Amino acid sequence: MKISLITPAAKRSRAGNRTTAMRWARILGDLGHRVDVATIYDAAADADLVLALHAWRSAASIARFKARHPERPLIVALTGTDVYHYLAADPEPTLCSLDLADRLIGLHDLIPAALPERHRTKVDVVFQSALPRRQRWPASEEAFEVLVVGHLRAEKDPFCAARAARRLPARSRIRIVHLGGAHEAVWAARARAEMADNPRYLWLGDRPGSLVRRWLTRGRVMVLSSLQEGGANVVSEAVVSGLPVIASDIPGTRGLLGSGYPGYFPVGDDAALAALLLRAEEEPEFLSTLAAGAAGRAELFAPAQECESLRRVVARCTDDRSGPTAPLSPARLTGNPDRRRSGGGDAS
Repeated sequence: MKISLITPAAKRSRAGNRTTAMRWARILGDLGHRVDVATIYDAAADADLVLALHAWRSAASIARFKARHPERPLIVALTGTDVYHYLAADPEPTLCSLDLADRLIGLHDLIPAALPERHRTKVDVVFQSALPRRQRWPASEEAFEVLVVGHLRAEKDPFCAARAARRLPARSRIRIVHLGGAHEAVWAARARAEMADNPRYLWLGDRPGSLVRRWLTRGRVMVLSSLQEGGANVVSEAVVSGLPVIASDIPGTRGLLGSGYPGYFPVGDDAALAALLLRAEEEPEFLSTLAAGAAGRAELFAPAQECESLRRVVARCTDDRSGPTAPLSPARLTGNPDRRRSGGGDAS
């Protein structure tokens, strides 16, 4: 089919939505479809199917496509801001997109429970994939490096790890290494001020995905301190790289790492985060427990799983549009290993 893949993230953006869109375009192309990636729906493209990322930001494109072609299939992939912000803050365009969609994609297991009941049977879970790097950077000998990978935005609580580092005792060798761009000058100014005043914090700014993935092989722990997430691909990247994760206790991360994962801290609680970081640094058994807990989820993030999940979403959307069907979890899928490189890993 001719598929129009809509993402609100611009062509040169390193935002997570753009990274996901380009990886999915490659997967769908490998499955034999012709895929065009755009920021808005163009009727001249005459797509057989539209896959739109972001129910709220792509709402106009979604509505325009369905108004023009009500009989053609539409898939909407839900982001964290869709589910955990706009459903409450600006529900009308978000709910309209959900109503118009033939299928919905959630990026973690807990997405269906967060939606209105009438939409839950439309949801297919597609875990974002990642592949480990064959070559690893050696860990720093002078510091216990803790990575923060994410752009400087309010919903990321980007300086939570830096605040936690200020609480650490003098004996600690922890250094926070932050990779992620500042979309506004005020965030860059805050990061530079934090570096000047906090010797444990280093902000490296926006970095390409290839460099981020190299850092993931070097760090000792990654911190994801977000207030909300739709299913961060950097978690997949960290897990397959063997990097333990310490994360804020939000559905978007529990849906990836599982409810029993031992590395959660209350949202925004930098004191609790500091305690976990110190345990990771000083208690090898705790660090091994984190690593084992993450490794137990690694099969969910295999490229073959993501490929098969997307194939089934498209097939269900086009072959059976007569009524709702039960959601699909890629945890139940099997398949031959996929040798394609994944496209994730930008600091998003």
